[in-house]
This record gives sequence, structure tokens and C-alpha cells, in this order.
Amino acid sequence: MKRLLILSLMVFAISLVNGQKSENLALTPPMGWNSWNTFGCDINEELIKGIADAMVERGLRDAGYEYLVLDDGWMAMERDENGRLYGDTIKFPNGMKALGDYIHSKGLKFGIYNCAGFKTCAGYPGSRGYEYIDAQTYADWGVDFLKYDWCNTEKLNAEGAYLTMRDALYATGRPIVFSICEWGDSNPWKWGKEIGHLWRVSGDIINCWNCEVGHGSWSSWGIWKIINMRTDIRKYAGPGHWNDLDMMEVGNDLTDAENRSHFAMWSILASPLIMGNDIRSATPKTIETLSNEGVVAVNQDSLGIQGFRFSDEYGIETWIKPLINGDWAIVFVNMNDKEVKLYFDWLKHDIGDDVSQKFAKLKYNTYQIQDLFNNKDLGDTSTPLNARIGQHDVLMIRLNKQ
Repeated sequence: MKRLLILSLMVFAISLVNGQKSENLALTPPMGWNSWNTFGCDINEELIKGIADAMVERGLRDAGYEYLVLDDGWMAMERDENGRLYGDTIKFPNGMKALGDYIHSKGLKFGIYNCAGFKTCAGYPGSRGYEYIDAQTYADWGVDFLKYDWCNTEKLNAEGAYLTMRDALYATGRPIVFSICEWGDSNPWKWGKEIGHLWRVSGDIINCWNCEVGHGSWSSWGIWKIINMRTDIRKYAGPGHWNDLDMMEVGNDLTDAENRSHFAMWSILASPLIMGNDIRSATPKTIETLSNEGVVAVNQDSLGIQGFRFSDEYGIETWIKPLINGDWAIVFVNMNDKEVKLYFDWLKHDIGDDVSQKFAKLKYNTYQIQDLFNNKDLGDTSTPLNARIGQHDVLMIRLNKQ
């Protein structure tokens, strides 16, 4: 009994130490790629290696995308004789450790998926009752990121279930970013900060501008449905703990304009930037959008402040985000089905954020205006801003304090 007590105290102490180490993870929103949006469960070793190669060859790793995450469908349908998970031997003939090694050899980080229930959403073995075994298995494989879903979780308490897996991850001694994916049903922004590094705020995204697609007991949500779904949760986001608007649909049958708007909004809202398209065959324009240095910098700003809707007039939504060194990011989105003219008189707008207590004070300060998608100078805030914005397109600017 005494030995058991000592062992328990040792595990608890290790958990505390590793928990402290994990506080240095995801200090800016994680960036990477996830297999689900495009491939569902139809994934295999060749595909994942090809994605890793493409992330490097197309400049996405250098743009900041580091996590390559396998979603549902990677594992065998049964555990082995020791209760451990292993990869489907047909899909992944060389095993998950070898795949992780390949991903790491490309300068990327290895992400994987499981579920808090008895089974995953696609019916593979879930982690319920196996949390510590699974966490150690992932650590042995060199996993750096765990997306943890919420299917088949009858009678489980979400906060408690995610806390159990958090402690299991801590006990391995390996720093692993923990992605809470219970779809916002139990307000994870209120309790997730001490448990995970990011939490989903909605059900699954789908590649449309502003639609809902029903699937019986649940729905998929378009870009603007997700953006408008939650109010007053931006105060819960910050370094190491992020509101996750789901994997992006940039490059998945949206127009180039909608791709830009989608990417701009995920960036200004400080959402994790997790690509969900087939980057091997993505158009040059899509890659250009996803790797835009100025837009990525807004998302990765070290203050970690989530942006917010400043105004909505004549079908133009204006969103703002305070940045480091007194700079500001502003997104003007054309929600109309035709091109519109933008006229924005800086002296008539009090740009500021009551939550972070940051204010531009444009009557006293002049800012240089940088067009981020077109990488050009638009003058300064001493004169009104005039621009044309196409259908569902965006003007995203950075105000650089002089």
C-alpha cells in the first residue's frame, strides 16, 4: 500500500512538472494541416508522406505551418494483445513510429487523432478507459499534437474526460499540444485554458460561404455560420489557449476571393490556421493566399488578442485586432454579391478595444496603411481610405504606427 502511494505521488509530481512545461506550447495559434476536410478516413502512408513533401516544397513549412495531423481512420479496428493502438497495417505498412520519423525528418511535427468515447466518430477504437496507455503510445511514436474528439461519449462529463487525457499526456513527459474537439457544446472556453491549448467552438466546417448542411442529429457549418455562432468568447483566447474555428476550407471549391476572406477572418480571429485542402494539387493562387507573410503575421501576433466585429454597414463588415507595438489589423469584408466602393474616414471612427484596453487615437496618431494581400502602401490615416472590394472579397490592412 505504501509503495502504491509513493508511486501515485511520483506520477502526480511528474504530471505537475510536465504541465508546467506545456505552458510554453502554442503561444501563438498552431499552424499546420489536417487530413479530414479533404480525405476523411481515406488516408494512407503514401498520402501523408506526399503531404509532408508538399508542405516543404511549396513553402508552407517556411510560412509557419508545422503540424501534420492525421485525423480519424488511421488505426486498426482492434487493439493489440497489450491494449495498445496500432496503425492499420494496409494503410500504414511501416507503422506509425516510422511515419512520425519521416514527418520529423522534413522539419515538421507529427499530429494524431483519437476520441474521448469508446469509439471514434468513424467507429475505430476510442480512448475511454485507455487514456494513459494511448498517451504513452503517442509519446513513444513521437507525437507532438493530439486532436481529441467527442463521439460515443455516453454519460461522460466533458471537462472531466479532457482533464483525464491531459493528465495522461503530462505523465508521458513529452510536450504535446492538446486540441479539445467537443464542438463547443459544454462551453470549453470557460474551462479549457487549464486543460488544453485550443478548443473547437462549433461542429464541423463545410466549404461554403454561409450555409448549414444538416446530417440528421448534427450539422456542418459554412464559414460565416461559424464566425457568427459564438459571441463574447474572445476574452477567453490568448497565448497558449485559443478559440478554434475548425480546419480551414481555403482551396476547397471556394472562389479566390472567398479563400482570401476566409483566411483573413481566421487570421484576425486568432484561430489556429490548420489547412484542410490537398496542398499537393492546390493552385498557385491558393498557396499564395495561405502563405501570405503579412496575413500570417497578424494571426501569429505575440499579443494573442482575438479580433472582433467593429461595424457592419451597407454589407461591408469591418473587423479589427490590436497588434504588438501599437499596430492594428483591419479587415473589410464585402458580404454583397457585387463589387462595392469603400470609403472610410479615419477621423470619424474611434478604433479601439475595450477588452484589451488598447486604442488607436487616430485624432492624435498617424498610421501608415499596408495592404496585406497586395503587399502595397495605401498612404496613411491622415486622409480617408478609398477602395473597391469585389464580391465576397476582402481588403485586409495593417496600420503601422509612425
